[in-house]
Amino acid sequence: MNQAPIHTRDKMIEKLEEWKGKNFEIFWLPTYSPKRNLIEILGKFIKYEWIEIDETRKLEKFRKAISKKCLII
Repeated sequence: MNQAPIHTRDKMIEKLEEWKGKNFEIFWLPTYSPKRNLIEILGKFIKYEWIEIDETRKLEKFRKAISKKCLII
């Protein structure tokens, strides 16, 4: 996780303690580290490799494009 405000709120900190108790491995990323953040990497891949740029401009087109690609894999 990074240091985004949502990750440092009290409720999230409580959840982190709960997850640690379940042996989840939680680690902090630098505040802005898109090269280490798997969601950022996946998002970039989807946007530039998987679907056409015009499919990212409208939510419904984006959903359909992603659904279609997911059926292939």
